[in-house]
Amino acid sequence: MKACIFDLDGVIVDTAKYHYLAWKRLAAEMDIELSEEVNERLKGVSRMESLDIILSLKGITLSNDEKEKLADKKNAWFVEYINAMKPDEIFEGVKELMKELRDHKIKVGLASSSKNAKAVLTLLGIQSAFDVVIDGTMIQHTKPHPEIFLKAASTLGLAPSDCIVIEDAEAGIESAVSAGMKCVGIGSPKQLHKANLVVPVIGELKFDKLVKL
Repeated sequence: MKACIFDLDGVIVDTAKYHYLAWKRLAAEMDIELSEEVNERLKGVSRMESLDIILSLKGITLSNDEKEKLADKKNAWFVEYINAMKPDEIFEGVKELMKELRDHKIKVGLASSSKNAKAVLTLLGIQSAFDVVIDGTMIQHTKPHPEIFLKAASTLGLAPSDCIVIEDAEAGIESAVSAGMKCVGIGSPKQLHKANLVVPVIGELKFDKLVKL
């Protein structure tokens, strides 16, 4: 391992709950109930793909322009929510793990499909903790396509096999595996079974567990 690449939402901080609130609010406007189960399918995929999933629940077909307007409305609400975020929302154990990686001269990257990733890092005060940040504005294909992780490895000047990914979404796990990287899943072993290692919370992930991969 020469680098550890983190996802953002659900791994470093729970911005996922703000995505859920914003999508749920948008869905309610169209008389669609967005369950937490369906919300799991939205994790790690692009804004427009997420909207398509929600619209499919009611068989709604819209033009691209109409969908863009809805996606923009959702994002405005999401930004409104995250602008109130504070550094104490970072998950327990994240800073300690990053320090361990630094102490062992391991590079640290971030690969998030979110177009708001850099703004979130700034609000959390940890933007300087990463050697590279790849977000949704820098890629053509979203997870489960491997592009985002391959771009992170390339920007770090490393081969994919030198990198370990930390993810909480099934689409993200598939993306990492397709990129030829080892992967740690944060969450349910049943849902994230394609990962090389699964831990329930990132606070249980220590440097020695990463090294064993």
